[in-house]
Amino acid sequence: MAGAASVLEDDSLLSRLDQRLAKLEWGMAFVSGLGAFALMILAVRSVGGRELFEAPLRGYVDWIEMAMPLIAIFGISYVQRQGGHIRMDIVIGQLSGRSLWLLELVTTFFALVLMVFLVVGAWAHFDRSFDFAAQNWSRDSTIDIGLPIWPAKLVVPVAFGVVCLRMILQMVGFGRAFWLGLERPVAVPLVLSAAEQAQAEAEHMTGHDA
Repeated sequence: MAGAASVLEDDSLLSRLDQRLAKLEWGMAFVSGLGAFALMILAVRSVGGRELFEAPLRGYVDWIEMAMPLIAIFGISYVQRQGGHIRMDIVIGQLSGRSLWLLELVTTFFALVLMVFLVVGAWAHFDRSFDFAAQNWSRDSTIDIGLPIWPAKLVVPVAFGVVCLRMILQMVGFGRAFWLGLERPVAVPLVLSAAEQAQAEAEHMTGHDA
């Protein structure tokens, strides 16, 4: 979903599970943001060291290699909950009611199948890299300063696994909405109208002003 979306909450079991998983997703997104901030600090250190002391940060490229999965992948489940991933809004926007929830259910199911395969493949890559008997528990390392690569490889199946949990919850939400004919179900991203987006932005800005 490319447009703005909201997720409704209530006291149902599905919503409580959604909110608990959302806390984990928020934490993962926060860690991803910290990774991006740390990489910015490393860039300042490397460029500053080169310009001022002719001594750039050793292994800077290695640290970038290690940080990329954390920055690019660790927060994707948070984005999935918010409905922020790219999709065909021009098609989805023409549907409503049971037809919309059925399409959402089917597309989420196929996305879940893909993510399960990605989890299996990503775990295989991690398993080939990790070895308790090896130095730093790693069979491979970065080229420059020899950082073990398995922590970066572990990020991918963990992040994808959380996305699978999110998609399962969303499938339950879409299936429930389809079965009961709900207009605004909980635990799934709902596309906001232009007026609702404007109202949400106004409330956000008002909160900052206060």
